[in-house]
Amino acid sequence: MPHTDLIADAFAAFSAEGTAFPAMTLRGGDALDADKPAPPFDVLVDAISDEYLEAHPWGSGWLDATSWRHYLPFMMEYALRHISESSDVTDALLTSFRPPDRDPPRLGSLTKAQETAVLRFLDVMAYSESSASMDLAAVVLSEWWSPGVIPPNLGE
Repeated sequence: MPHTDLIADAFAAFSAEGTAFPAMTLRGGDALDADKPAPPFDVLVDAISDEYLEAHPWGSGWLDATSWRHYLPFMMEYALRHISESSDVTDALLTSFRPPDRDPPRLGSLTKAQETAVLRFLDVMAYSESSASMDLAAVVLSEWWSPGVIPPNLGE
């Protein structure tokens, strides 16, 4: 599988969040987006698979920071495995890395190791010739992730 080291590094960087059950699921976020109550986490229904991610990609917009970090390595792995294909999963993931940040922050909640994994991921998505998401990934990099883009007093 291509990008094996990057995928392993992403899962390592997000290991604390990736092994815990999320407070809000992608399925729950989709329900909120449809103006319905979010169903509780169900270990079987909310098992992460390509089919699950494809069914609920835009639920990511409704996730709290910890739940968002839970899904990031899974969505990053999906995007890298399907790098040459356009998909809502990849678009939702890339969109989740765009400013403005929230209150409480999601982007500002990343550790240095997590930021590094995200930057490496975005670099591949923006500059790999096989990426179907080059344009969006390049915009994401330029809006938040490039040096000098983040306001100096953020997080103080």
